[in-house]
Amino acid sequence: MNKPVIYNFDEATGVATIQFSRPGVLNAVDLASAQAFNVAVMAACEARARCIVLTGAGNAFVAGGDVGAFAANLDDASGLIHGLLDAINPALVALRKADAPVLAVVRGPAAGAGLSLVLGADLVLASNNAIFQIAYDRLGAQPDCGGTWFLERRVGRGRAFGLMFTGKRLSARDANAYGIVDEVVEDGELDARAQELASKIASGPTAAYGRFKKLIDDAPACSLEVQLEAERSAFVAATRSADFSEGVAAFAAKRPPQFKGR
Repeated sequence: MNKPVIYNFDEATGVATIQFSRPGVLNAVDLASAQAFNVAVMAACEARARCIVLTGAGNAFVAGGDVGAFAANLDDASGLIHGLLDAINPALVALRKADAPVLAVVRGPAAGAGLSLVLGADLVLASNNAIFQIAYDRLGAQPDCGGTWFLERRVGRGRAFGLMFTGKRLSARDANAYGIVDEVVEDGELDARAQELASKIASGPTAAYGRFKKLIDDAPACSLEVQLEAERSAFVAATRSADFSEGVAAFAAKRPPQFKGR
């Protein structure tokens, strides 16, 4: 039986790859893949991965939830939703709390829950054939998997409402203009560019990246005074790290730093 999610950790680079692998249904998320995703995320965090890559097998990233499963269990759709989100939500929280930057690598459709996963990534690399759509409006529902938390942060309030109320599909170039995608490449270049970018991120000061993620996430709810003190505390913590010592030594020696992620 094929695994619905494939997890790989490269100890040499510190890159963990989590691939949704139900290509026959465009990697739509069912209960088994939600649970496997949770296991993979926790494994990446336990391994102290230095970059976590989210991607999909075949010609799609993730085309949303498995609507066929909803159709087959319409009388207990709420129970199915609880099961899915009981697995996915803790994984999403773990990804936000992880020091490792999360890189979404997208080809083909990223819709519904797939778009929410993209929005929750720290960086998004897309093939020129990628397509992005909220899609929940077609089911008479609204985003889950963090979509309502991340969307406004990525695109702004007005565009968030526009995407939901109109069901607009965005090309990779449109998504780049909206701020959903950070870089667009030709489809044939996607895998090589993803590997290059993940390796570069994983060679960086991972603990500092984690503090940066928390500062950015907390900033909208903080006054300037509170944020300034949070920055102070984070910088003081950085000065106690091996990576900070290495960074200072490398700067003084005019050589590239060799960070260890701690």
